Amino acid sequence: MEVSAMEEAAVPAPVPAARRKGGLRTIPFIISNEIFEKVATYGLQANMVVYLTKRYNMTPATSAMVLYLWSALTNFLPIGGGVLSDVFFGRFPVIALGCVVSLSGMCLLLVTAILPVYKKTPGCDPANPRACTMLTCQLPLLFTSFLLMSLGAGGIRPCALAFGADQLDKRDNSTKNVRRLQTFFNWYYTVLGISLVVAVLVIVYIQDHMGWVVGFSVPVVLMLAALMLFLAGSPLYLKAEADRSVLVGIVQVLVASYKNRRELLPPETAEASCFHNKAGSRPRVPTKKMVSMNRACVLRNPSKELNSDGSACDPWRLCTVQQVEDAKAVIRVLPIWSTGIIPGVIVAQVMFPVLQAGTMDRQMGKANIPAASYSVFGIVTLTVWVALYDRVLVRPLSRLTGHARGLSLRQRMGAGLAIFTVAMVVAARTEALRRAAAIAEGFQDHKDAVVHMSAMRLVPQHCLIGLADALNLIGQIEFYYSEFPKTMSSIGVSLLALGIGFGAVLGSAIVGIMNSATGGDGRDSWLSSNFNRGRYDYYYLVLAALSVANLVYFIWCSWAYGEEGQIRVMALAAEEAEEEETKQEQHK
Repeated sequence: MEVSAMEEAAVPAPVPAARRKGGLRTIPFIISNEIFEKVATYGLQANMVVYLTKRYNMTPATSAMVLYLWSALTNFLPIGGGVLSDVFFGRFPVIALGCVVSLSGMCLLLVTAILPVYKKTPGCDPANPRACTMLTCQLPLLFTSFLLMSLGAGGIRPCALAFGADQLDKRDNSTKNVRRLQTFFNWYYTVLGISLVVAVLVIVYIQDHMGWVVGFSVPVVLMLAALMLFLAGSPLYLKAEADRSVLVGIVQVLVASYKNRRELLPPETAEASCFHNKAGSRPRVPTKKMVSMNRACVLRNPSKELNSDGSACDPWRLCTVQQVEDAKAVIRVLPIWSTGIIPGVIVAQVMFPVLQAGTMDRQMGKANIPAASYSVFGIVTLTVWVALYDRVLVRPLSRLTGHARGLSLRQRMGAGLAIFTVAMVVAARTEALRRAAAIAEGFQDHKDAVVHMSAMRLVPQHCLIGLADALNLIGQIEFYYSEFPKTMSSIGVSLLALGIGFGAVLGSAIVGIMNSATGGDGRDSWLSSNFNRGRYDYYYLVLAALSVANLVYFIWCSWAYGEEGQIRVMALAAEEAEEEETKQEQHK
């Protein structure tokens, strides 16, 4: 009977003392933390556009820009969290601190729901707040809560996935290890997908039917539970120490390459003795890609450039071959990383479909579905696809393609980009039909009118975005984790969030430019607060056009990248050589 890689990971094997911690038994604590944290966080984000428009009377364009910028901040900060964990403190303390800070932000958001928004003055009607004066503390409290939740996410998001993978990863390029890691990534997102379904259905329902105070109190309790569960597993975790040498080494390679830019490179047939290798490691030559960086490891006068122990006299002028290859691995990833910015725009624009759903018929039987809950179809699609791919499709695909993962990571990423394009075309078509129906029913000047068109028409675009997320975003995370040096895994994982962050900034700029360029002089902008007078279908078509251009750019970047997984092969060879030398010294 066939078993999955996760089941194979559960089979005990002889391990050194340092590896007695970690393993499959730690995963429930890490996954439980992620479940509660994601339910709490996404339960707040999914309905936030409604909170801003209804409670603070913001226009759709203004609330969209606020949420885009919040999303950008939330996705920029993980790169800082990744550096803190990989270089200074390690992943465990950074995750724990992130949970505490995020919990503080949620508590502050709860305070904004408890306090009144407007001053109690004569003539102030909360139902029509134009004549009301907002409390001076409300917006500072709101934005401070956003900031704290972003800071918390900056500690949790780059580290949690890498921390879980650390418990299982043998750090080699074997088929078994590749499958084990892929299975972990897939089931990690399957479980999180289920938790997001709960957030979108349950938390949003509570907010819509029991009020904001109760709706914001539940995430606070869940976040506290997430922190407690994570700390409970502390004695079992394999806690990798921070190592600043790799990050500093990359900077040293860049500096050394610049200092040696006028030096000649050895001929292509040069032997390993012409290059600086770490003492005790297996001598090797640098790869032929990005050859200008090889100047950083060329030995010209060993008697003057090396100390008696084999280390460089000036590490800012002479680096090891491994340092050069680590730097190349990071730089080579950047063009492919940049193709994740446009998906970031699409992923971050969750507010417009929510507002669209609010203008459509959301009745299903006797139940009225909350507008923010339609995104559950995208999450379910992601979850089902990940589980189906891992349990059903990987093995037959791997026999066809020769890849242990079934499809290569870049094939999955490219397929996801293509589906993002289709999703935006479908979204544009759906909005055009909704707008036409509203005008036909005489609702052009009634922005709160409900069109006789089922909100289930939004399901195809949500499902397509969910499938694109499953292929592209999860593929990105696996790609960065696999291609980055081991000690930079958190930084590598945080690149996905960084791309989404840049996408959110670009999305905010697109909304701002589109709103000002198409409006004014008495005209309604494409992103009018009245959906029936705006042209949101044109907005989706602009995103579709950008997605097509991005897909073409990705194909070129993928072709130029070359073979995957080389950094692991070289790092493993270096580690094996060092272990062999250590054994020989101990034997002597």
